[in-house]
Amino acid sequence: MARRLKEVLREHDTLARIGGDEFIALLADIGTSDDLERVLERMLRVANAPVHLNGQVMQVSASIGVTVYPQDDVDTDQLMRHADQAMYRSKQLGKNRYCRFDLAQNTAVQTQRENLERIRKALAKHEFLLYYQPKVNLQTGRVVGAEALIRWQHPQNGLLAPAAFLPAIEGLPISVEVGEWVLVEALKQINAWGASGLIMPVSVNITAYQLQQPDFTQRLSTLLTAHPNMPVDSLELEILESSVLANIAKTADVMHACQALGVDFSLDDFGTGYSSLTHLRSLPSKTLKIDQTFVHDMLTDPDALAIVIGVIDLGASFHRHVIAEGVETPAHGKKLLEIGCHLAQGYGIARPMPAADLPGWVANWKPDTAWTT
Repeated sequence: MARRLKEVLREHDTLARIGGDEFIALLADIGTSDDLERVLERMLRVANAPVHLNGQVMQVSASIGVTVYPQDDVDTDQLMRHADQAMYRSKQLGKNRYCRFDLAQNTAVQTQRENLERIRKALAKHEFLLYYQPKVNLQTGRVVGAEALIRWQHPQNGLLAPAAFLPAIEGLPISVEVGEWVLVEALKQINAWGASGLIMPVSVNITAYQLQQPDFTQRLSTLLTAHPNMPVDSLELEILESSVLANIAKTADVMHACQALGVDFSLDDFGTGYSSLTHLRSLPSKTLKIDQTFVHDMLTDPDALAIVIGVIDLGASFHRHVIAEGVETPAHGKKLLEIGCHLAQGYGIARPMPAADLPGWVANWKPDTAWTT
């Protein structure tokens, strides 16, 4: 095999046998991908050619892994490891072929690994914090609660919104750790506000992955028990309507168990799923949150307005509260009141703020005059 491979390589190439049936070929000065493929095809062809030995005909195949420097800009040991990974990929695909090392995929995997490690350290170093966005009754002016929203106070990159780091941990065990941290901090804050005389119900976003953990209800019960003086209806859990499609029955069971503890639910981004009526029948949520894209567009898009009106009517028919998120202007609030939606949140009311700022905001907030006339 060594002799055959040498015969199809060029004079300035190098071939080494590094194990029983493993070779490394160093191909220098390859002009184009086509040139590389021609060499690799020759190597596969001679490796696959029959061997006559002691009157018998034998035939083997070769699996080749390839990486290209300087596109794969690592040291010699890493280059060999990358080629080795590509070789095993060739074997997995059925042997007698070559595979190039997927540099983009490897970079993505490495980036993901680094991101997870950095998030673990951020959790250990208490770099996460919660901001709170008020929810109000547009008609009465009453502040009815706040939504807890995680932020990352990154040492180098400043304050990061959830979209900058939560997607990296979606569906992974560490997302449960982060989710539980949010619950713990939110409960502490509810208690702290209550001790100062501010009764402020708080909603916390929960992923379907966290909700469907076998011990979720027990963990939630333990956290609630640590705050015996907190009103039982002070905590609400928000779940994305679209995230529960895979297992509605299990989600409904967990929701019922949590409601037995005094914790209710809101279906977030309602209207974006394909089976909202089924969800209303099956999922025991107290509140529907109209997706902010529909609310944002309803002033100019008749279809968006029709969806908003439809969700409001569904909520009334199924005896659910309805809250609109994405209220950015007085006109949005006025239109919501006209079509029968009184509960709202959004930048036109207040941006998410640190916990320390919320009591002052509540004391000074007044609804827009367009909503009360």
